[in-house]
Amino acid sequence: MKIAVVGATGLVGTVMLKMLVERNFPFTEVLVVASEKSIGKKISFNNSEIEVIGIKQAISLKPDIAIFSAGGTTSLKWAPEFAKVGTTVIDNSSAWRMHENIKLVVPEINASELNKEDKIIANPNCSTIQMVLALAPLHEKYKIKRLVVSTYQSVTGTGVNAAEQLENERKGIKGEMAYPHPIDLNCIPHGGDFDETGYTSEETKLVNETRKILGDQSINVTATVVRIPVYGGHSEAVNIEFENDFDITEVKKTLSDFPGITVQDDPANNIYPMPKFAHGKDDVFVGRIRRDLSQANSLDMWIVSDNLRKGAATNAIQIAEYLIKKNLV
Repeated sequence: MKIAVVGATGLVGTVMLKMLVERNFPFTEVLVVASEKSIGKKISFNNSEIEVIGIKQAISLKPDIAIFSAGGTTSLKWAPEFAKVGTTVIDNSSAWRMHENIKLVVPEINASELNKEDKIIANPNCSTIQMVLALAPLHEKYKIKRLVVSTYQSVTGTGVNAAEQLENERKGIKGEMAYPHPIDLNCIPHGGDFDETGYTSEETKLVNETRKILGDQSINVTATVVRIPVYGGHSEAVNIEFENDFDITEVKKTLSDFPGITVQDDPANNIYPMPKFAHGKDDVFVGRIRRDLSQANSLDMWIVSDNLRKGAATNAIQIAEYLIKKNLV
């Protein structure tokens, strides 16, 4: 089982390599692939040093699976080239997510849709993954009509340059700005690029990807994305209107029983999800679960997850694990 990690020197790529070891992934060989400027560098992996190779060389070596975290432009150009030599690509960028014939997969929800013909598989946006994991069992039980989501997203979701901006500001160092404003001691309601409607691309992803993964285009979704000065996790305040009424105790049990979810909901003892706690963990944490008293059949939840793990690397590797388990590669 030969695995290529494309974009291996980036934030998510680094976590992907770590997760391959942590999860005892059944690889026989791992190819670390990055841009031309990194070719020939050595990186530590599994108690040894591996030399970084270029993408053309990686294609010539015909890996069984290539996990991409190298940006949309790279994915659009090179994922089909890997697919041509029989490699199954799991792509972490937004490049393929909304293509009609490309599956958008959160394994706990819809991995069963995958088959051997799926040579390019899309990994959803980090903020979408954690939200739909909590929504899926509730949608099946009560049917979601409308979602209102506000996100509080870590700087690591933007990339290493954003983390460096935050670090520099805290040290009083002037450096490169990843954001149009200071991020330390600040909240920036701006994720991605604004469009003509006034929404950003990060907000639009939450709308479109949620509908695709849950398989229901009738769900109404509105989102506001906010960047906050946190390193290790995204948080989301989600208001859900259902077609059918619910019982709060049943909601909590439904969430607790669903794979990948940990319910932390004991406000009397100050127990609720926080990014500081979620950092470095794979689960999605759900709390502040309460009925919305302002309208019928409506629920409020607070959802937190490590955006570099379940929001990116872990989800991609779980897809790869499923492919192997079901002999789809």
